[in-house]
Amino acid sequence: MVRTLVLTVDRDNDLGVKAGIRGPVIGRKATLTAALRLGIADPEESDTNAILGALHHHDRLVENAQGNDEIEIALLTGDVRVGPRSDRAIAMQLDEIIQEFQPDSAVLVTDGADDEASLPIITSRVRVDHVEKIIVRQSKGIESTYYYVAKAIDDPRWRAKLLVPVAVFLMIIGLGLIIPGGGALIGAMPLFIGIWLLAKGLGWEQQLERLMIDMRESATGGIWSSLLWGLSIVSVLLAVLTAYQVFTASSTEIDAYVAWLSLADFNVDAVNSDLTVWAIAINEALTWIVVSAFSFALSLGVLRWKEGSFTGRSVLLLGLGIVVYTFAKATLVVILIEMGGADYSLDYQSVSETWGMPVFTIILYYLLRTAVQSVTEEEGVSGENRFWGV
Repeated sequence: MVRTLVLTVDRDNDLGVKAGIRGPVIGRKATLTAALRLGIADPEESDTNAILGALHHHDRLVENAQGNDEIEIALLTGDVRVGPRSDRAIAMQLDEIIQEFQPDSAVLVTDGADDEASLPIITSRVRVDHVEKIIVRQSKGIESTYYYVAKAIDDPRWRAKLLVPVAVFLMIIGLGLIIPGGGALIGAMPLFIGIWLLAKGLGWEQQLERLMIDMRESATGGIWSSLLWGLSIVSVLLAVLTAYQVFTASSTEIDAYVAWLSLADFNVDAVNSDLTVWAIAINEALTWIVVSAFSFALSLGVLRWKEGSFTGRSVLLLGLGIVVYTFAKATLVVILIEMGGADYSLDYQSVSETWGMPVFTIILYYLLRTAVQSVTEEEGVSGENRFWGV
């Protein structure tokens, strides 16, 4: 008795996204139902033809089966984010099918090179006797070419590959025509295109990716973390020394501080107030305090990156630190103006100059947090880590 498994792979999980069916799909009836639901949900989906092709191959093997030979058909689904995540899902589903059916050999039916990328995963677990590619016959001509280009632009996977190079090309031409003497920029465009084609031809992208992986694996996170810890401690010491210089400064030096802050209405005689001196000292030391906090957050981020568990929490902490820094700066300026004997003007120009940057950083922080949450939802992180995770 020979057990033969007919497999088809939906690596980008169109079946789950469009038809709401989770893999693995095992059996002829279940596979036929999946093909019908996917075809009804998207009649133009090529995976439908691949599933029907697998059913055709399954029925043909059943007709030619001898003795007690068993033929089974199964459909594997990956993930929308094609890559390691989809390959892991395919491997887990294949292990489940092998444990249940225990095939002696397999036949793989695909609709293109994207699904054929899963062939090494399949061959590592079961012997593959045949690979069949389903190619849909279409009419030829300009109309059909336009149709394929339009559908490729609508597909998120191909949109970036098609539109980004064209956009960069047009942007370089536009800048070359607008900027004075931009002829050199337009002339350098063939050089950029040649370098890009050379990199694609020599496979530099894979080499660069491999280099980054090797650097991550060989990097000693403790060294960088220690350096950042040292920078954090040094920044705290510099903040203390800067504040000490303000406490021991003379009236002339205080006047220089005030002139650097552009506080023309500040009364230097008001510096006799201890609270005023403290405000100037904090204002001068604030930058070093922020550098110390950033170094501390980055040191923790480096360790998490080395462990492979880096999340968006460090990024959001840095963004929040920038917001706090700009608000603290603006608040200290208002305090110094009030303690210097002048009234803070509430006209539009004064308020915008003082509080414009803090408001702008809040908007940027909101956009950053929204981006982190969006990526978190795409990665399918659990609800507990949805706010921080990337």
